[in-house]
Amino acid sequence: MLRIEKYIFRIAVSGFLASLLGLTAVIWLTQALLEFDLLTTKGQSVVMFLTVTGLTIPSLIMLIAPFALFAAVLYTLNKLNGDSELIVMSAAGMSAAQLLRPFVTLALAVSILVGSISFVIMPWSFREIRDLVTQIRADFLTRVVREGAFTTLDIGFVFHYRERGPGGELKGVFMQDRRDPQRISTYLAETGQTAEVEGQNYLVLDKGSIQRQQVNSRDAAIIVFERYALDLAQFAAAGEEAYKPRERSTWELFNLNMQEDYVARYIGRFRAELHDRFVNPLYPWIGMLIAFAALGQARTTRQGRGMAIFVAVLVFGAIRLAGVGASSVLARSGWALILVYGIPFLSIGGAVYAIFGGRLPEVGLGPFRDFAVGLAERLRARVARAGAR
Repeated sequence: MLRIEKYIFRIAVSGFLASLLGLTAVIWLTQALLEFDLLTTKGQSVVMFLTVTGLTIPSLIMLIAPFALFAAVLYTLNKLNGDSELIVMSAAGMSAAQLLRPFVTLALAVSILVGSISFVIMPWSFREIRDLVTQIRADFLTRVVREGAFTTLDIGFVFHYRERGPGGELKGVFMQDRRDPQRISTYLAETGQTAEVEGQNYLVLDKGSIQRQQVNSRDAAIIVFERYALDLAQFAAAGEEAYKPRERSTWELFNLNMQEDYVARYIGRFRAELHDRFVNPLYPWIGMLIAFAALGQARTTRQGRGMAIFVAVLVFGAIRLAGVGASSVLARSGWALILVYGIPFLSIGGAVYAIFGGRLPEVGLGPFRDFAVGLAERLRARVARAGAR
């Protein structure tokens, strides 16, 4: 890499890191405030609070990194042009490919970062959050829920115990699960205590019964037990008993168990999640190339760059929104796979053509008019030639 390329690369890296860290910190702070009840109502420590909220940072970086790179390239090129350095580089014979090289290096690094998060780190972090939330619920039962109080753990799920024994066990346990209106379950037990088995948290009930009432049945089914282990994962909201697509590793998404009810029911979501992980590393390239296509040409100080930046922001934002929309459609229809991959690849191809294959018109009312007039003239000439044949 030439010295001038290293100079450009340093400016771009500093701009990228500033944008990435700043945006991530702001968004993480707003998300962390939403989880502040871990410290207040759920009685967790600051360490647990920071752990749970900190595990969301990889997913934030994955989403923000393409926009941070886009902003960094715009900032770098605008700075170079504002200081007339782009004009000097162009006059010295520096080609577009040479100017693009440091940005390509940075885009490659960001793409690798986004890909590693998308394929490995993000699913691991979401699964860790899921397991920690289950642990928090177990702690919530034994540490926070007050004896003699009826506590709503979830909408339709009520927990109560009479008193706490000397060994920490719960006496006089009562639970009622009305989350499924077609099947109401009531648990009664003399004692209960939480236990961890192979990383899973359970509420172990002793000497009790389970009463299950079907809506269309007048009789209830009663099961008497000496010991019954209740998986605390089912304290999650309805439909969250199984791991969600984003909580599963990429290998698991490739080898789905179609016999699993949750997988069979939401196969579209699993399909969309898998292909999202492959296209996520492409968006840093799109952001970099669009920013370069907008500001990569040297301009004099009299030529405004504001409109070019505005159009670039609109184009990149529209492409990213289109990608999100294509992923949503893919969750419902398999044909949208064409859109999921077509949008980023066509965007990359269009930006490369704009940089090397054709001259972009200057952004402004006059250049737009000249470009439209030229296009109309070429179309008129083709029609005339076709009529002459």
